[in-house]
Amino acid sequence: MFYGWWDWRFLSLILLSTTVDYFVGIKIDSYTKHSKRKLWLWVSVIFNVGLLGFFKYYNFFVDSWIDMFSMLGYDIKSTWTLKVILPVGISFYTFQTMSYSFDIYYNKLKPTRDYLSFAAFVSFFPQLVAGPIERASNLLSQIINKREFSYEQCVGGLKLILWGLFKKVVIADALAPIVDDIFANYTTYPASTLILGVTLFSFQVYGDFSGYSDIAIGTAKLFGIELKSNFKFPSFSRNVAEYWQRWHVSLSTWFRHYVYIPLGGSRVGKLKSVRNIIIIFLVSGFWHGANWTFIFWGAFHALAYIPVFLMGRNTIYKNSVVGENSFFPSLVEIGQVLLTFSIVTFSRIFFRSESITDAFAFIKGICSNFTYEVYDHPVGYRMIDYYVLIALFVLYEYRIRKDERSPFKFKSKIVRFIAYTIVILGMLLFYDSNIDRSFIYFQF
Repeated sequence: MFYGWWDWRFLSLILLSTTVDYFVGIKIDSYTKHSKRKLWLWVSVIFNVGLLGFFKYYNFFVDSWIDMFSMLGYDIKSTWTLKVILPVGISFYTFQTMSYSFDIYYNKLKPTRDYLSFAAFVSFFPQLVAGPIERASNLLSQIINKREFSYEQCVGGLKLILWGLFKKVVIADALAPIVDDIFANYTTYPASTLILGVTLFSFQVYGDFSGYSDIAIGTAKLFGIELKSNFKFPSFSRNVAEYWQRWHVSLSTWFRHYVYIPLGGSRVGKLKSVRNIIIIFLVSGFWHGANWTFIFWGAFHALAYIPVFLMGRNTIYKNSVVGENSFFPSLVEIGQVLLTFSIVTFSRIFFRSESITDAFAFIKGICSNFTYEVYDHPVGYRMIDYYVLIALFVLYEYRIRKDERSPFKFKSKIVRFIAYTIVILGMLLFYDSNIDRSFIYFQF
């Protein structure tokens, strides 16, 4: 019902993907011979990647070939381009079903013969269209096993839903018109406004995507199911490696377990490890969309990650948070966080731009027109209101940075009530019915 409400015809794709990987899992487990197991694994990979490739990348490859021949002087008309509709969430549920086949192949999981439970695992509606990308070892086992109502779990879920809605409505949706205006008219604005636009986009995409993840995780809790964390306050990362340990965690770990490690990971020498890092980030960029902007975005992060890896600093912050032993971070940590945020924010010029040409023109505008003008937002509140809002949001997230699942963890009931009231009033105040409320990652 949830997915079919968007377009019932595409339910056939989920049904087909579910059925293929259900039987593939059983076939992989039925063989002991490595070649047979690998053959059936490839059936899953080719089918899912082929499904994803056709609906998401077919026109991209056709247009790229045409552009390449055009540069060589051949004029080819785009007669092979199709009007293909991108199914919502196809990148998420194809990766989820593939992970099931991989885990069985690597003997980390036994296949289930309960088709209905497996289908529920694939189409679990809270995280179906934008993640987190779940593993069968976590989600399927919870679906199969009996669950009992837990008041504490239910309350925790409602708190996450409330906080996720706040991030979506008050942060992401409120900033969307400003970001859209600046990126749509970047040629008319000075450098200061362009910097403001991409900085606000960083907060927008974080509020939008992490807000959805909170809502998904919170909704799952109402069914007695615990989903994996997807965001762990990435804005407070001290280097790019830590950022990728905190941003879109389910996708990062998917690529690590099913692509990076099978390629040899970091156990194959520095040169090959660097090669593996580049592959991971390019594939991750391409996963986000059929546009060269995403490939450049992935390549940029690879270039930013490699120096951290070569210096051996890619795991030093894995089990710690900024300002761990005191409320106030050190000056060094503040500098690290600001530098990392600046690098990540700069990369989002590629992520947000419509084309590579627009992205480089946007960067050129920052570098060649470095003047300051007060940005006059065409609609909404005064800009100072947005600055104060973001500052308060960052301070509050810093306060709760040690536990992403407890956004309202206060001992005093009065303080909790005040926090709930502020969040609800904020949503009522910033709600605008004229804004497109779709989530950014629905397009991926």
